[in-house]
Amino acid sequence: MSENAFPAGPRAGDEGEYEFLAEQFESHRGHLRAVAYRMLGSLAEADDAVQEAWFRLSRSDVSGVENLVGWLTTVVGRVCLDMLRTRKARAEEPLDVRTLAPAAGGDPEEDALLADSVGLALLIVLDTLTPAERLAFVLHDLFAVSYEEIATIVGRTPTAARQLASRARRRVQGAPADDIRVDRQREIVDAFLSAARNGDFDALVAVLDPDVVARSAAGVTTGAAAVAAGAASFAHMARIAHPALLDGTPGTVVLTDGRPERALAFTFLHDRIAVIDIVSDPERLARLDVTLFDR
Repeated sequence: MSENAFPAGPRAGDEGEYEFLAEQFESHRGHLRAVAYRMLGSLAEADDAVQEAWFRLSRSDVSGVENLVGWLTTVVGRVCLDMLRTRKARAEEPLDVRTLAPAAGGDPEEDALLADSVGLALLIVLDTLTPAERLAFVLHDLFAVSYEEIATIVGRTPTAARQLASRARRRVQGAPADDIRVDRQREIVDAFLSAARNGDFDALVAVLDPDVVARSAAGVTTGAAAVAAGAASFAHMARIAHPALLDGTPGTVVLTDGRPERALAFTFLHDRIAVIDIVSDPERLARLDVTLFDR
């Protein structure tokens, strides 16, 4: 969807009013997308949340709203909170957009700038927070939304909202910097692939963060020992995997007739792999831009 594409909403009012509302929304899109990305850690999901905010706006009477961007920020916050709660209930995590494909129709340069402005280390820490903690921290500390407004979103008192943000802040303040160069990332991927091919448990543990998370359609595995054991058991798959750039980020891919059949997308924290997204869904694989290192 292009960034100016708005559905023909059934909102009451004349065409001129509708167009004016669309223009106002468009002027705030970048802000809303930034809020949603920090909440969700996925550009594709952020775009979905922003679009949902437009649907709600197009069906609402906001003639009495004095601060439209504040109203929209609150709506996006509610949408993201619902998405996070659904994700937690299903024990699912989104694919990191800096390792996989951005939303269709997005601006790759804009996507990269937004992703770089957040940093993978922060996103990893945010993923450890509860949905309410994440919302309180992101809205208050990053976008200066008041605790009173946050309280209405999470259904708690302003004091409770302050406590949520405080707990989140203590965890985020310990987040290390994400400072791995791409060439170093490739070295780590090569070491991971070599260890997996040889079924070398100790070598796998050496390249994994102690709190590494491996995510797949089958579920989530945490901890270096458990993830290394799982990787070592797939030595046969590793032997036919290729180190590759997946939308510009090092990873591995298994090809069948030149098409991706399975991919591992890595998130790095310092000199180790912190998150492994195991991708086998055909639709997600079809969206990958794959560049093999060994060709």
